[in-house]
Amino acid sequence: MIPRLHSASGKQQLPPGFVERLSEVGFDGDVEQRAMSRTVFATDNSIYQVTPTAILFPRDADDLKKIAKALSDPRFADLTIAPRGGGTGTNGQSLTSGIVVDCSRYMNQILEIDPARKVARVQAGVVKDQLNRALEPHGLFFAPELSTSNRATIGGMVSTDACGQGSCLYGKTSNHVVGLRIVLMDGSDWWSRPMDEEAFAKTLARGDRIGDVHRTVERIAREKRERIEEVFPNLNRYMTGYDLAHIRRADGRFDLNAVLCGSEGTLAMIAEAELNLLPIPAQVALLNIRYSDFNAALEDARTLSALNVASVETIDEKVLGLAKNDIVWTDIARFFPENHTDVANGINLVEVLADDEAELQRKLAAVTAVLDEELDTNRLSYTVARGHADVEAIWNMRKRAVGLLGNVDGPVRPVAFVEDTAVPPENLAAYIREFRALLDKAGLSYGMFGHVDAGVLHVRPALDLTRDDHVPLLRHISDAVVALTRKHGGVLWGEHGKGVRSEYVPEFFGDLYPCLQDIKRAFDPNNRLNPGKIAAPSTASLLKIDEVPLRGAFDRIIGNEIRAAFDNAAYCNGNSACFDFDETSPMCPSYKATRDRRYSPKGRAMLVREWLRLLGEKGIDPRKESVRLRRRHPFLSLTARVINSLNPRNRNDFSHEVREAMDTCLACKACAGQCPVKVSVPAFRSKFLELYYGRYLRPLKDSMVSGIETTLPLMARTRPLYNLVAGTSPGRRLMREIGLTALPLLPRRSFYEEVRRLGVEIAHAREIEKLSPDEKDRVVVFVFDSFTSHFEPNVPVAAIRVARKMNLIPYLAAYHHNGKALHVHGYLGRFEKAAAKTERYLRALADAGIALVGLDPSMTLVYRSEYLGLWTSGRKATVLLPQEWLAENLSRLSIKPIPSPSPKYSLLPHCTERSNLPSAPNQWKSVFQALGASVHVEIVGCCGMAGTFGHEVRNRGISEQLYAMSWARSVAEASKDKVVMATGYSCRCQAKIIDGRSLPHPLEVIYTMLD
Repeated sequence: MIPRLHSASGKQQLPPGFVERLSEVGFDGDVEQRAMSRTVFATDNSIYQVTPTAILFPRDADDLKKIAKALSDPRFADLTIAPRGGGTGTNGQSLTSGIVVDCSRYMNQILEIDPARKVARVQAGVVKDQLNRALEPHGLFFAPELSTSNRATIGGMVSTDACGQGSCLYGKTSNHVVGLRIVLMDGSDWWSRPMDEEAFAKTLARGDRIGDVHRTVERIAREKRERIEEVFPNLNRYMTGYDLAHIRRADGRFDLNAVLCGSEGTLAMIAEAELNLLPIPAQVALLNIRYSDFNAALEDARTLSALNVASVETIDEKVLGLAKNDIVWTDIARFFPENHTDVANGINLVEVLADDEAELQRKLAAVTAVLDEELDTNRLSYTVARGHADVEAIWNMRKRAVGLLGNVDGPVRPVAFVEDTAVPPENLAAYIREFRALLDKAGLSYGMFGHVDAGVLHVRPALDLTRDDHVPLLRHISDAVVALTRKHGGVLWGEHGKGVRSEYVPEFFGDLYPCLQDIKRAFDPNNRLNPGKIAAPSTASLLKIDEVPLRGAFDRIIGNEIRAAFDNAAYCNGNSACFDFDETSPMCPSYKATRDRRYSPKGRAMLVREWLRLLGEKGIDPRKESVRLRRRHPFLSLTARVINSLNPRNRNDFSHEVREAMDTCLACKACAGQCPVKVSVPAFRSKFLELYYGRYLRPLKDSMVSGIETTLPLMARTRPLYNLVAGTSPGRRLMREIGLTALPLLPRRSFYEEVRRLGVEIAHAREIEKLSPDEKDRVVVFVFDSFTSHFEPNVPVAAIRVARKMNLIPYLAAYHHNGKALHVHGYLGRFEKAAAKTERYLRALADAGIALVGLDPSMTLVYRSEYLGLWTSGRKATVLLPQEWLAENLSRLSIKPIPSPSPKYSLLPHCTERSNLPSAPNQWKSVFQALGASVHVEIVGCCGMAGTFGHEVRNRGISEQLYAMSWARSVAEASKDKVVMATGYSCRCQAKIIDGRSLPHPLEVIYTMLD
């Protein structure tokens, strides 16, 4: 069995008395210093790993002041802090060995929207897309666009002066900051806004820290004006942090925000921000231009940028190839047509905005005239996407590009460390040629994309930083790229901040660097705010790229084979796509409900990665332990687990903290479909639970849930007894003691009674082989899941009747265990045995050329995911989902004209189906279209039930919260004029338990249409 584990992150780090001091000063937020929290916050989207001392989650600006007050106690003079937003930084900006101050959990309120002034006031933890969703009804938006907009916080955007696509038109975050509410280390609470001379004079006369800050910055801006103009580049991406070139605005007002924006938490804690808003463009179009050569796309981008367009983005063949295998491609593939002789090796995305249709037409005509008239043998073709929905879908692909670069096999993977350089746009093509030559000479692969209109290049060289020969390449490439950017008149940090790369600041600023030190000293005289970044006092030093601990140093202990065996857990690159705030997005339900980073795919991946590292330190191979575990005698296993569970020495086992994070996973597999790196939490969760419960006792409920497919037939035969337990108060109390709740009741008439009444036979390959060719072509075998069959027999009955209406011959698959419940709860030995038996049966039918059709998405997709990992050879049986089967047989669907007025049809897809089978919505639409009707596929997140998750007492609160966040509104719209359907059994079960609504399966509706 696995040993007891102790993480170095679990050791007490905070000095005695600090937590008590926080309480004394009235801090209302959360304090986290457990190993699991510190492990999760030790990484961001960079190559570095630094474990913090603790994490504080303030609730408001007053809490930030209380943090400063507690830290002012002389006993804690050595403690430092680093503010953290979405944790998406690629350069370790928010990593610290001190205290992390995370505003995203609670300080996420939109405080005010003033449509007349076009200004919004928000807390630092508000997510960019969250703000824009609230602004949309007012016809306004917050302009700076970035690829992480669905999880990047406003505080983080301000701290890195973030920008992205469209920056030539809209500028950077700093261009839209009206005011910042900041808290300094002495507790000063200050609203920084542009000041006229009268207000500025009063501020300069102050005798406190605020006055000293303004006097220092004013002196530098005045005395060094000419030198600042010489050093600061005249670029769209001019500088991130301590921007002395824009202290004086065009109207002459003094604006301290120029220094604060991009300061990466080294000067102050940001509590709130006032932001300038812009009208949403009325009309939008996107030209998608394909090229045979990436260099040709770069060269052409210069021509396109001069055509009065909003933005021009370039993507190379590597990123484009990865996008084609991503969940988003289904919705945009029609805009990138190609065949085997016409393959794009680069694309340009050209956005055109206008206030009305006529203006958009004129602008489009100007661009297409150039494309149509100018001969370019490398330009293959172009398409035009019009309207916000299609354009946003394509930009979403571009946004996912950074994460997609991590979705490769093997330990050599693209990593971020020189990915946001900026040069004058006219120098970009020459610069990229030299950049590529540098990487080619080093023998490295890479992917490239960028904001070519702004001269910004994103490139991630592929390295394995567990290898001794790859680690020195960080220094070699970084130094060379710094020299290359300077040669071409650019900067190393064009977009994503300095962070660990701050060692190059003195070289770039030269004799202005002491001015940066003076600014740092004025704001933070004791160097306690995110020290080592951007500027450091003469008594301290800046961080260096090869002196901060690398993730690879930790991964080396795990080993590549074990990393590969745990479903990309150790390869999570921290892109944090799972931190998406949007409740209608499938990934990740437990994070959306809790806003707790530990309960996210990234959090769980980091915890399992640390768990694997601790096992590696002890020389334990978890794969071998799994084999040994399955061979152990049951009695000896039980005895050992009882002893371990009762032994008080095991209370501090790090494995308990990992299990705590796993307990909130819904096993919905949205991460497996939506995560750009395809981190699959349910897959590695099962492997962890198998080993964890090989050491400790399981809850009683696990045994009941895992055996549900075995016991359901027995329960059906004793229906009154089961319903007595599930449907009465004493029975429900008993079930709650076991850990189960919200159990459905069995119907009066069983599915198998219905099957016998319908005369449906059980399918056996030998018997089907005897059928005539015509009969075999018409055979369909339904592989119904236990849950739908036993609790909703009307649904599989409808499927059988639909098949007969289509002149097909329905058979029923013999009762076999699907095994999903076994897999979810980590009974992997039993799962493999059950799956092997089921697969043999299904494969025999498939080999006979028979169509196999499942019903429930979650259960059916197990045959395509969990089953595939069990056998390395041999053809696997493919079990279709209903819409796939129907879409292949549209010609068999016929219907009489639907009487008018016909009801509206709305479909709520299962989250596993939506994220792992992106073609499903269009297939359902095509089926209903063939029947003379249309169906609207609702954009909803997780219903909260997720198989057995919502039936467990410990999870019921989260389950109901998730339903309220997304599903409740759509379910409430069901009426006689609007039929709301759901494809998932657990989803329909949840709606019935919470709202008392019986949502039909689409097959039930289709049968009524065919009847």
